[in-house]
Amino acid sequence: MKSKKETIKIIEILKEYYPDATCSLDFTTPFEMMISVMLSAQCTDERVNKTTPFLFSKYNTPEKLSKISINDLEKIIHPCGFYKNKAKNIKACCQKLLEDFNGIVPDNMEDLQSLPGVGRKSANVIMLEAFHNPQGIAVDTHAKRISNKIGFSKETDPEKIEKDLLKQVPKEYYYDVNHLFVWHGRNICSARNPKCDNCPINKYCNSFKK
Repeated sequence: MKSKKETIKIIEILKEYYPDATCSLDFTTPFEMMISVMLSAQCTDERVNKTTPFLFSKYNTPEKLSKISINDLEKIIHPCGFYKNKAKNIKACCQKLLEDFNGIVPDNMEDLQSLPGVGRKSANVIMLEAFHNPQGIAVDTHAKRISNKIGFSKETDPEKIEKDLLKQVPKEYYYDVNHLFVWHGRNICSARNPKCDNCPINKYCNSFKK
């Protein structure tokens, strides 16, 4: 693991390198954010953003989305992949929102994770983006890869990686880290052909061969 001092230095370098790092998903309400996150599993944000305008133009509340047929929903979200499972979870999620939360997306981790299709990673993203109250660090494929390479964690399980990260990252940096890992993973530290020589934090990386 890195020391907190090293971790802060790495974050500050990435903040300077990616001054515009923000969420790539398009949404206007917590509900739209939640549905977008569910659709983004195993799918690019770009593809999700091409799919949601039509979906949200007609079905932008739990009430409306709960009434759409499963077949119609599958057709709309088909481009996002795994559409059958996602459609099933979305329908079940809307139903639970209506039955247990008066149709309102809850603003805490425990209740969010009680919703079908919303795991810890998704709940972290929703808390950050929809409620501006990050409770942890969303460990997606980018965060996992970077954490292992830099030496933030040796774990492979996302929840264990998050626990390691939370020991090293001060809470005031949660907001930044969630975005920076995604941007760095997309632009420099990609799974295939990472641009290690151009990486602003390569001197802290265990995988960088000098």
